[in-house]
Amino acid sequence: MRYLAWVLKFLLFALVVTFAVKNAEPVAVRYYLGGEWRAPLVFVLLVAFCAGVAAGLSAALAQVFRQRGEIAALKRELRQTGRKGAEGTAEPVGG
Repeated sequence: MRYLAWVLKFLLFALVVTFAVKNAEPVAVRYYLGGEWRAPLVFVLLVAFCAGVAAGLSAALAQVFRQRGEIAALKRELRQTGRKGAEGTAEPVGG
């Protein structure tokens, strides 16, 4: 199974490299007010992909931090109610 994973990784790498070689022509990315950026197509695609990954991760991190805070609050509440419940049912020691 480990060898199959390495073969798949190598095939994916070869696919990406051949894609980059085939798309090395420069393209113009035009901005507002006449701004223009010229770069190889594969580089422009890589920048767009990385920007999408960064946006997705930042959106996911906001959700994760909110959930971590909620979990911490629930654990605190559970500890407090656990102590109150344990104090009422505790038997005297040695009695």
